[in-house]
Amino acid sequence: MLKDEDRIFQNLYNDRGSDVDSSKKRGDWTNTKDLIEKGRDWIINEVKESELRGRGGAGFPTGLKWSFAPKEVGSRPHYLVINADESEPGTCKDRDILRFEPHKLIEGCLIASYAVQAHICYIYIRGEYFIDGEKLQAAIDEAYEKKLIGKNAASTGWNLDIYIHYGAGAYICGEETALLESIEGKKGQPRLKPPFPALIGLYGCPTIINNVETIAVIPTILRRGGKWFASLGREKNTGTKIFCISGNVNNPCNVEEEMNISLKELIEVHAGGVIGGWENLQAVIPGGSSMPLIPKEKCETLTMDFDSLMAEKSGLGTAGIVVINKDQDIIKCMARIARFYKHESCGQCTPCREGSGWMWRMLERMAKGEASRDEINMLGDVTNQIAGHTICAFGEGSSWPVQGLLRHFKKEIEKRNNLNPIFDKDKNIPYLVDQHLLDKKDA
Repeated sequence: MLKDEDRIFQNLYNDRGSDVDSSKKRGDWTNTKDLIEKGRDWIINEVKESELRGRGGAGFPTGLKWSFAPKEVGSRPHYLVINADESEPGTCKDRDILRFEPHKLIEGCLIASYAVQAHICYIYIRGEYFIDGEKLQAAIDEAYEKKLIGKNAASTGWNLDIYIHYGAGAYICGEETALLESIEGKKGQPRLKPPFPALIGLYGCPTIINNVETIAVIPTILRRGGKWFASLGREKNTGTKIFCISGNVNNPCNVEEEMNISLKELIEVHAGGVIGGWENLQAVIPGGSSMPLIPKEKCETLTMDFDSLMAEKSGLGTAGIVVINKDQDIIKCMARIARFYKHESCGQCTPCREGSGWMWRMLERMAKGEASRDEINMLGDVTNQIAGHTICAFGEGSSWPVQGLLRHFKKEIEKRNNLNPIFDKDKNIPYLVDQHLLDKKDA
């Protein structure tokens, strides 16, 4: 379990105040000028040494991403964009940072902007987070008033302006290039890559895009050192992480913990355990709704980090842990998730636009017990036709939950749809047939 002195977010439950004076008591804005005076190369190398990986879902090394920004500013200005869209079902960590730790984010924006030579930072907030956006705007106004941002921000000699841009509630705008399109006033649809945003991003200018949590931890990493952050967790999966635990637990919560913590410890210690007890657990979605679920037997020993979950053919994603107990209909749960992705597809790529609807309709039939054996095999084929065949990762995000269902709960689907094994008398081997067809034959 993470020690209190290693916690980065000390006001995650809003018991210590979110204003600038309260934030300074927690260590924010204390030696910002000294950190920036050490130079861009030192900042980027320290972030690289920390092995910080993006907290928005993809897990790309942050220091490496920053190093992609051009070393010299040419005729095109550089931009920093903060992704606060957070539309992944089961995830609400960034919301608490915006509400209760806004100055960690604002200070992180200043340091990151200096590192990538940007004088303008846009924070793209999910439209439904209107009140949270108001609280962040109040913190930004306070930072301007105290001369922590603006001209000669925090007496560093660096100028920085921060603007909030509200989205219109589209999940796809969480994808970084669709987010850029939305800021530019266009339809939120992903761009083809390359070119990558670090070279040609917002308004065709070099742009670095990071998640809220990623930027908010930067000041603490620089104050305490990259080696300190790298000492938490395990190699290539370092530091602390905010885990969102929801679903069938007694105490849904957000908690900051060390990477590589046991999933069972997160659920039992922090979330008050599974409703009905651990034995009543059916499955867990470990990283927001787009990640494949993991059945109970594998949850016993599972640790929560990027590589451990990848080894289980799932992913850490946003660390939005959704607990599903045996009181729930697992097929209906996945059908509901599939309906969400059908609704949120931007429609630009045919496999995703058409396939997401196919997956939802087939899962609805399976939940009602009206599917045939061919449909179960067809559903797997559809997921494979979507994943890897779209411009952005939305295709994978929509198909992975269905693949997880087929991987671990195929027998449940077969049982629901009366697909019972019988024997081929000639070859003496079992095979599956559609029970509906047998009933018709007997009639």
